[in-house]
Amino acid sequence: MRITILGNNSALPAFGRHPTAQTVTVYGEILLLDCGEGTQLQMQRYGIKWKNVHHIFISHLHGDHYFGLPGLINSMSLLGRIAPLHLYGPAGLKPILDAILAAANTVLCYELHFHPLPVAPSLLVDTPSFRVDCFPVEHGIACYGFLIAMKTRGRKILPVQCSEYGILPEHFEELKLGHDFTAADGTVIKNEWVTADGPSPKKYAYCTDTLFTESFLPSIQGADMIYHESTYLEADAEKAGARFHSTAIQAAKLAKLANAKQLLLGHFSSKYKDLEAFREEAATYFPDVIVSVEGTVYDL
Repeated sequence: MRITILGNNSALPAFGRHPTAQTVTVYGEILLLDCGEGTQLQMQRYGIKWKNVHHIFISHLHGDHYFGLPGLINSMSLLGRIAPLHLYGPAGLKPILDAILAAANTVLCYELHFHPLPVAPSLLVDTPSFRVDCFPVEHGIACYGFLIAMKTRGRKILPVQCSEYGILPEHFEELKLGHDFTAADGTVIKNEWVTADGPSPKKYAYCTDTLFTESFLPSIQGADMIYHESTYLEADAEKAGARFHSTAIQAAKLAKLANAKQLLLGHFSSKYKDLEAFREEAATYFPDVIVSVEGTVYDL
């Protein structure tokens, strides 16, 4: 699982930082989380291929989280996309997109399936490779977080060892399940001789925009990495609360409560140029903290 930050600023772009957008890549499939203004330009800049994007998730209807979406879905059509695209977001997103497309007399050349986000924590996508759940957070309008869980594909095949024992590729699926292999002469080839431990399942929690709250703690418990908004430093905690946002320290406290392995900070206010103070403040409560950088890929 790989996370690529396309935008990590809040409402206003500043200091080379863009509005919110990021991708999560699981076994080659790309999930897009939010789509602030300029997202498709950031995708081009950092080599994100839209052909591998089949699911887009929009957390809420503040512009810095979805104003890039109409342009992206239109560009996909202009470039000849034929694969269906699944879009998940608040119910009010669909009429907005319908109005924009209708005003331009645009007919997409692919199927766009819209899935309104439910009020309660719910499963959105379940594939053999990953699942995505949503959960409500606490913001000024209806807003959601997402939990992406990568599934294991079983044990890792060791091709050289398999070749030495004469095991053909058509038997690999059984080996991935942990089964031994029985040769034609009755010889049993132990699974551990020709396979290794596969990647362990990983969980990535995306939490933006939200007040500091424990209300969604059960949904993110035990995550390998949490991306949590940290719009303000602690000196502006009162402003953060009034605007339904969090500070870096509050993000760190939640990560600690969730027993997370890593914390990734983002959604920074445009009032801050230097972000090192965010890491310093958060680290007083949660040591394994990273200040997100646009264009950087974080591996789980």
